[in-house]
Amino acid sequence: MDALLILGGLLLILAGLVWLVMRAFSTSLLWGCASLLPPLTLFYVLRHWRSARQAVGLSALGFIPLIVGLTLLASQDSQRLAAILSLQWLKPEVQAPAELAIELHGELNGQPFAPQQGELIDGVLSLREGQDFFARREVVIRLPQPVSGALRLDVLPGDAQPLPEVEVSWLLPEQELPEARRLSHGYTLHLNLQPLAPNKLVGDFHLVLPPQFKTTLSGKVELFSDGLRYRDGRVDRHVDSPDTVAHVIEDYLQRRFATRAVQLSELPVLALPAESLDVQVQARINGQLQRLPILLEKSDARGWTVHADRFPALAAVPSVPLAGSPVAATASAESSERQSRPLDRRLRFSLEGLLRSPSRYQNLSMRVSTERGSSAEGRFQGIDPEGRIILRQRMSGQGMVSYTLRPEEVSKIELLEP
Repeated sequence: MDALLILGGLLLILAGLVWLVMRAFSTSLLWGCASLLPPLTLFYVLRHWRSARQAVGLSALGFIPLIVGLTLLASQDSQRLAAILSLQWLKPEVQAPAELAIELHGELNGQPFAPQQGELIDGVLSLREGQDFFARREVVIRLPQPVSGALRLDVLPGDAQPLPEVEVSWLLPEQELPEARRLSHGYTLHLNLQPLAPNKLVGDFHLVLPPQFKTTLSGKVELFSDGLRYRDGRVDRHVDSPDTVAHVIEDYLQRRFATRAVQLSELPVLALPAESLDVQVQARINGQLQRLPILLEKSDARGWTVHADRFPALAAVPSVPLAGSPVAATASAESSERQSRPLDRRLRFSLEGLLRSPSRYQNLSMRVSTERGSSAEGRFQGIDPEGRIILRQRMSGQGMVSYTLRPEEVSKIELLEP
């Protein structure tokens, strides 16, 4: 209502000014040209009031709904009114520097595609255009297995499954929800990505979908490999992501227990963004499993921190012994001995061993098949009080899915990493 009143008042004022100029031209050509300049317009009104009073009255009438509309807007949204009156909307929008160097050429659903965000986390590659909750255009590629390090992948339309699942989605201006299409075969894909410190992957990207999808993309991409973001070489604690929270908790535990031997288990699902988080964490500290309640707070100055954290920083890591010294020789011998006897828990892995020593396989990736023919894959979270196996898998974005399986339902279980 306030917007309609303001708009109606402005239209009346504009109509009155146009009428006034027309009256000035009807008086004489000289007065018409002079009325186009505001100071001379006022002079014309004073000199020819009898001719100009109706147009002036129409403009004056427009101020009534304009003032009423501004008053309503001030009572309902004073910040919006201040932004309008400050004329900030007249200034050109300053584009923030892009975090990622993505240079893709082509189109998605027949429209140009210029993604600003990209990541490859837990085997899910996504390229996204737009900053809103729903992307304007997005490409998601779900790989069969999570990857670490370099990635090279080539898929042709005639290749046999299992292949990565490709999903493209787009949101038209008149739509509230995006449209999506998924393909499991019949496309061309080339990925050649190399790690770039501290947490990026860079390389070639080439994707061609069948003609009816009108999607062809080719060029260079840069992707984040986790949810951390860096500023001046340090983790930016202002970012709302599970990886940022995990980094803050791990740093806190290392300083609290004065040891770097801290292995943090996967965190529960976090409701982000938030101003504070109260979580129960599980971590192996110096070989001992501990469960701790931790309260996290977020401030504009420091970002995410642990409440009442007053522990000093850890001492610097000792320097590496010089080559040829006795200490270096001993360390080299111990390292060679460990490498000659690698620990691979997959060799003797079994359901009975998992139930007997669940802490030995905490947070490791597993695949479980049931008697009914279904399967589940995720990271092992432990055994609940009823003796059921808990697996958790991270989906695209920040979503999580949990599987709870009874041991008697399991027909086959595999450990997917050492």
